[in-house]
Amino acid sequence: MANQDPGSRKLHPRLRTVINGDRGVNARRSLGSATVACGTPVEEDEAPVTAMYDQIAQQSITNLQAAVRPMRTLKRSKRAQRPKLTELSKADDSFVNVFVEFYPDRARVSPEEQRAAVTAVAERIERWTYEAGRGSVDGGVLPRRNIVCATVPISRLDELNADPAVAFVHPADPLKLDLPTATAASRKPRSKAVGTPQIHGRGDGLIIGIIDVGGFDFSHPDFLNADGTTRFVTIWDQGGDFRRSPAGFDYGAEFTQSQLNNALLSAAKPGMPGAVMIERQSQREPSSHGTHVASIAAGNSGVCPNADIAAVLIDVPSPEDPLERRRATFSDTSRITHAVEYLLRIAEEKGKAIAINVSLGTNGGAHDGSSGVSRWLDAYLATPGRAICVAAGNAGQEAAQDEGDLGWIMGRIHTSGQIPARGLEIELEWTVVGNGIEDISENELEIWYGAQDRFTVAIKPPTADWIEVEPRQYVQNHRLESGTYLSIYNELYHPTNGANYIAIYLSPNQSSDLREFRGIQAGVWKIRLKGEEIRDGRFDAWIERDDPGEVGRDAGRRLFRFPSFFSQKSNVDSHSISSLACGNRVISAANLDEVRHRINASSSQGPTRDGRCKPEIAAPGTEVVAANGFAGPEEPWVAMTGTSMACPYVTGVLGLMLVANNEVTAAQCAGILQRTARPLAGSSYKWINDAGWGRIDGKAAIEEARSINERKQVRQKKA
Repeated sequence: MANQDPGSRKLHPRLRTVINGDRGVNARRSLGSATVACGTPVEEDEAPVTAMYDQIAQQSITNLQAAVRPMRTLKRSKRAQRPKLTELSKADDSFVNVFVEFYPDRARVSPEEQRAAVTAVAERIERWTYEAGRGSVDGGVLPRRNIVCATVPISRLDELNADPAVAFVHPADPLKLDLPTATAASRKPRSKAVGTPQIHGRGDGLIIGIIDVGGFDFSHPDFLNADGTTRFVTIWDQGGDFRRSPAGFDYGAEFTQSQLNNALLSAAKPGMPGAVMIERQSQREPSSHGTHVASIAAGNSGVCPNADIAAVLIDVPSPEDPLERRRATFSDTSRITHAVEYLLRIAEEKGKAIAINVSLGTNGGAHDGSSGVSRWLDAYLATPGRAICVAAGNAGQEAAQDEGDLGWIMGRIHTSGQIPARGLEIELEWTVVGNGIEDISENELEIWYGAQDRFTVAIKPPTADWIEVEPRQYVQNHRLESGTYLSIYNELYHPTNGANYIAIYLSPNQSSDLREFRGIQAGVWKIRLKGEEIRDGRFDAWIERDDPGEVGRDAGRRLFRFPSFFSQKSNVDSHSISSLACGNRVISAANLDEVRHRINASSSQGPTRDGRCKPEIAAPGTEVVAANGFAGPEEPWVAMTGTSMACPYVTGVLGLMLVANNEVTAAQCAGILQRTARPLAGSSYKWINDAGWGRIDGKAAIEEARSINERKQVRQKKA
């Protein structure tokens, strides 16, 4: 069953599963995927299934939009004859976001010529996308050094694979919001100000950038100046159409400070709606995640009360949105690169330092900083006066804390081990939820191991025999009797980090035939790793989890986007940190419970796969009181718990460090945080996998940043 085909070696396995689907499958996939979009109107033969999606979506409202993707399964039926792949139509109107990495051309010795070569390919990609009608979906092309972040027609991936200048094509990873827990708060938050104002001016001369979801309540009192104007200098709503798109991007709506202030003035008049309804963002969630995060970092009660606030609202379509909008939307890491590019432009225009907060994450990839987005962000952070903090994630919990606690489901995402010798095996258990719940989302597992070893992988579905794949072999979109599609890729020498990796994908049957459409087979999927050649034998594996959400019912089944997870005996409680937080120059934050003087059980642990010490620092993230967005004057404050709350505290401190000394680099900021961190009770100065180097000491970090360039010459006495 396994195939050997070198033809697609430059394409990441996830892209190979997508390129193998016909246009109908990818159009339906776009409804349930953050990384595939389609601009095609609904055709007559798809109308029944798309109408079904809409019906489900209207019934499926969750507390956060990112948790839901409308899809549905139906009763089992006799399997229809499936056409051969060569007979299926090309996916000309379906798109993916990718990071295209280029080989440096040895013939072009000057950097200018190398940049010109990359730009030429970027322009070619731009031409492809418009020829395919990409105007109907959000996207863009951004070159940086030898990487291009681009929206590409799926039908053109083969051409990128054949381009001799291309080293590898990375897919953008789906963004995950580690949902914080929220409780009502009757009290106003105590000030989060740190350090000496004479040194940092409470953030005067600084921009705090916030990349988040849920909307930004710019009219909340925590963001208003004494004269009633807002401290938000801009909001780019990537999913909005209320205003024009920002310069350099052809999607979303940009709200300027003058527009926001005019809305505040108008809202003060009798009979007028609130300012957030006058300048309408595409997301205005009560207890908005983005508003709460911005309040911690830069609200009047926050760490940087004098800083300007620039925000980017990541597009997360709502279940109530029209089907065509949901189908044409991306929510992946390419949006992070666009957001950072935009925020840096704002900072450069204003001539200010900038600290950016990203309380979002991903689970896929090697967790070693080698992903396309990680290296893209690292390139930005080589310039002084810039810093980015990423939440470590809320995947630290592996067992229930009390009765009814299901937080462990989100925590069992990692396993590791060591095959001691050739011929020996290790078996893993990967669980897809059953018991009346049907998972209609795609499930992904990646196993990474050293280049010196060779593993054979075998998969046993719950009701089928073992399927074995040797190194350099693959199984692609193989339909099982249960209706689930299975893909396995056993790859050697990843072009970015040189490591070996095994990628496994479980896909629902996305047939347009209502009798055929069904979810992933529930039960325990067993994975067996056998050592063929062993010199080290160590491996790590991660599940790219879903944000959970119920999407409807059918014939007694509860239909879910639900995270799969490792069994308790397979799970290993380490290395659960978000892969987005594994970049070399970004700083990652852990969740400190100040009341209990310990790290919150949900906070994700390090280290990275290559052994680097992440997270770097712990900050208050448990029951943090901050602005309650879009909730009205009766409930202005809300308490939330998660690394999403710890992250903006660290971002604020980083910003004040940059004000104290705008020549400090992101790498130096990380070193200063390490040097000034305070050990938790009972701990030493050693790095700990859940707490990093310890609790952040903002005052000490700011003072250290201020004096980092001081030098004193020591004069030696004459003999």
